[in-house]
Amino acid sequence: MPIALFSVSDKTGLVDGLARPLHELGWRILASGGTANVLREAGIPVKEVADYTGSPEILGGRVKTLHPGIHGGLLARNTPEDKADLKKIKAEMIDLIAVNLYPFQQTVARGDATLEAAVENIDIGGVTLLRAAAKNFARVTVLTTPDDYPKVVAELGSQGCTSLETRRALAWAAFKHTAQYDRAITDFLNGEVSLNLSLYPVHTLRYGENPHQSATLYGFRPDAGPLGGKVLQGKALSYNNILDLDAAWKTASSFDRPTVCIVKHLSPCGVASAETLAGAYPLALASDPASAFGGVIAVNRAFDGRVAKALGGLFVECIVAPGFTNEALAVLAKKQNLRLVAMPAADGAALHELRSVTGGVLRQSPDLGDPDGTELTVVTERHPTEEECTSLAFAWKACQHVKSNAIVFARGEATLGIGGGQPNRVDCVHIAARRAGEANVPGAVMASDAFFPFPDSVEAAAAYGIAAIIQPGGSVRDQESIEAANRHNIAMVFTGVRHFRH
Repeated sequence: MPIALFSVSDKTGLVDGLARPLHELGWRILASGGTANVLREAGIPVKEVADYTGSPEILGGRVKTLHPGIHGGLLARNTPEDKADLKKIKAEMIDLIAVNLYPFQQTVARGDATLEAAVENIDIGGVTLLRAAAKNFARVTVLTTPDDYPKVVAELGSQGCTSLETRRALAWAAFKHTAQYDRAITDFLNGEVSLNLSLYPVHTLRYGENPHQSATLYGFRPDAGPLGGKVLQGKALSYNNILDLDAAWKTASSFDRPTVCIVKHLSPCGVASAETLAGAYPLALASDPASAFGGVIAVNRAFDGRVAKALGGLFVECIVAPGFTNEALAVLAKKQNLRLVAMPAADGAALHELRSVTGGVLRQSPDLGDPDGTELTVVTERHPTEEECTSLAFAWKACQHVKSNAIVFARGEATLGIGGGQPNRVDCVHIAARRAGEANVPGAVMASDAFFPFPDSVEAAAAYGIAAIIQPGGSVRDQESIEAANRHNIAMVFTGVRHFRH
């Protein structure tokens, strides 16, 4: 009769999700004091660890499972020699454990935890149990989270035992869990937060940015897909595809209304919002149709048949979307090399961005747009019209995703022309105008990701017929730019927030 050992601070799912099914399958159950009480109250037969070992809990419960009868039962292999050793101490093999640790991370995360309270929440016995069971995954199943209970119970019910593949995966999870736990303790005692990443190779790419460079895609989970999504169609994604898709997806998903973003070489060349994706797509394409050839497309709604048909003969490398309708999949299936990536429901923004540099790594929080409480200030004699305000708000958000120096010309909820990635901001104004077509610019608005150090960008914008400008402000020469805007009857709005993107 197999034996399970439970010692959990989080009792979620323990009774009906694990203990009761195991009891019904004929398992015997051992448990530490508090866990045993919960099981008894639920009417599940259980033997306390102290009764099993003949050694009472001591030091207020800090020592209860640290006993040869427990750890011998976990570490014993299925050999005559190990069985003989267990018999000497009247112990048996333990086949499964469910253990979670004292809530150290939750305790110190409150910010007001004393050193005494933090130290009291450093688990010793639980970590030892997990490591012993995980080391012997050839025989022992180790559970660290209630999320894994259903799969294990299902396997035990259908097969009588868990597979080696399952036990190995659970052992990996246990070692990862204890490593993160130890890292949290180390950081707390050291007074600093170290950067500790676990990345797993997802796919070896054909090459990197160029054919002479090797490259591999890594994920935060062993089973992760590109960008956390799933490739539905097309050739394997390349290094450059993944970078472009990431930039496009971040741009499209930052808008609330149905939005299409087209990216080429990490630079948005067209962004538009409308009532439908089919309405937004031609507006985004018109912003720079030449650059759109061979680019990638991201949308923030399910990619439907209407927008799929609207692509026509345009060559697109990849499309990323929250999903694809059956009609869209049927249309796009004719483009066999086109990669389609379906993204899962958003799990929230990344906690930080990392970039490797010579000798180290830069870490920063992501730019998620203007912070709460940001107030816009009209600094010119003329105020923007209601229509211009709509255009300015759209241009300002689109500008945040363009490489600095970033300039966006827009009308309504569509970019007309985008200029970015140049060391001179005035050059970006001229690029945006050229992309838009100078005849299309009069009456449009302009957004700049950072302030104007001189009024020359305002003068250039005025020459093209820009009607309103949005920018952070903050230059020592702001007044010169304001005066230039007033001379040309341009409305200008300061945001007070810069959005560099290098």
